[in-house]
Amino acid sequence: MRSRSDSLEFALLGLLSQNPLHGYELRKRMGAIFGPFRALSFSVLYPQLRRMVEGGVIEESQMESTSRRSRIVYAITDKGLTRFSDLTETVSPDTWEDEGFEIRFAFFSPTSANNRVRILEGRHRRLKEKAEILRGELEKSPIGIDKYLEEWRRHSLESADREIAWLEDMIKTERK
Repeated sequence: MRSRSDSLEFALLGLLSQNPLHGYELRKRMGAIFGPFRALSFSVLYPQLRRMVEGGVIEESQMESTSRRSRIVYAITDKGLTRFSDLTETVSPDTWEDEGFEIRFAFFSPTSANNRVRILEGRHRRLKEKAEILRGELEKSPIGIDKYLEEWRRHSLESADREIAWLEDMIKTERK
């Protein structure tokens, strides 16, 4: 998933593989994946849905509503199911970077056990590298560096260390 658009497509296909949804519900569920600080705007969501409809991976239908306007409901097509299946079996460095990992992990169940382990191991390696860089920065911080920058680095290192421990547990579990 090289771009935000690819990540968004993967997440939307994952959600729609579970059941058909209308735009507002898709946005709400995407918020649960991305978190409250990276809200997905309708100006990003609807053009992506349009591209996916044009690509034949999803289809839209009108649903009667109690309001004046009918709602558009999106459903995954057979082509979309195939695309989603192909994406769940694709493992690349993008799948263990921050955003790519979060989205992939949200839809880990349909991913094969071997690929789940590969993604977890890749994420583990990536975080170990990040933690070492942060440790080095903290050790060689010059006297008088901004105390808040130093605290942010310390916080980032602690977060990375916690995720590394969690990943090690997940890898052990997946290998069983």
